[in-house]
Amino acid sequence: MATELSTSSNPTLPPPGGKSAGGLRLEWLDALRGFTMLLVVMYHVFGMSFSGDVPKGTAITVMMLFRMPTFFFISGFLAYKVSSVWTGEYLGTMLWKKVKIQLVPSVVGMVAYLMMMKPHFWPALEHALSVPTKSGYWFCWVLLHMFIIYYVIAYLLERMRIRSVWPWIVVWIISVAIYATLYMPAWFSWHKAPFWQYSSLVRTAEYFQFFLAGTLAHRYWDRVQKLMDTSWFFPTVLFIAFICCVENYHWHNLRLQWANLPRTIAIYSLMFILVMFFRYYHDWFSRDRWIGASLQYIGTRTLDVYLLHYFFMPTLPAVGAWFKTAGRNFVLETTVTMAVAILVTAFALLASNVLRISPFYKKWLFGRTS
Repeated sequence: MATELSTSSNPTLPPPGGKSAGGLRLEWLDALRGFTMLLVVMYHVFGMSFSGDVPKGTAITVMMLFRMPTFFFISGFLAYKVSSVWTGEYLGTMLWKKVKIQLVPSVVGMVAYLMMMKPHFWPALEHALSVPTKSGYWFCWVLLHMFIIYYVIAYLLERMRIRSVWPWIVVWIISVAIYATLYMPAWFSWHKAPFWQYSSLVRTAEYFQFFLAGTLAHRYWDRVQKLMDTSWFFPTVLFIAFICCVENYHWHNLRLQWANLPRTIAIYSLMFILVMFFRYYHDWFSRDRWIGASLQYIGTRTLDVYLLHYFFMPTLPAVGAWFKTAGRNFVLETTVTMAVAILVTAFALLASNVLRISPFYKKWLFGRTS
């Protein structure tokens, strides 16, 4: 589910494993993407299969903080290309390819899901279109928004011969400011208007900053890696993440619009901890290790899993009731939910392989031509 959600067929992305700005393959990036996809399925299993209300401060809640930001961060990381020359023809080509690959699968997936899983199709479709989540099929649509914004700005800066990073930093600051208004209901209510809900642009406003953070990290990847390798950076980030999570889930000292500040800092901190973990233990996540090969396989087929996993969600409300009876247990919640998520993901990949027998489905559903 990151940028095309499948790198090998996308001309704007490196092949599976990705490449850094210096051209080095990053196999652990595909593994990270696969792991993050499992977190997405895991959260859906907890909420949809187990019918669970996510309790504050549990494993599921903390994972929920950074799972989608990490997806968009990876999408932005892979979207940045040093060699891109933004002519009008190139812009048009890229936009059209993104529309085909991002829009068609999400529309087909949503319609098929509503037809198969809802008792009344037309009321369900009307409701799905009226809310930003689109019955779960919002990600590709929102990612398309981000690509359009990013490509158009890149094209305009190229036309104006501006190659400095500062305009992008300004855009990132603006995106953070817009995101902050979502958590200031007493002052801002623009996002509640039907246009922002129908278009899902409210979700774009929520996550675009992470996409831009990914592009900036890739632009200065050598410097980012040096920062990660310093002796003080990781313990500092870990400490900040701990304090912000405690404030967000336990202390609640900050009120009103300020309450979102520790939550946002926690998101960035946890996201970078996850990136640093996969980078540091990159040998684990190479194709030579079973865990690396498995996660990379999921990572290169996240679009497939994203489109199909909703069809394989079991109905297990008794498990959710059991969690409530047993009380909070990090190990229990994580193990059981991840086990079911892996099973659901396996069935989604199996269905994907069946559909890929058809070159037509392979191209238009999963953006693959080979």
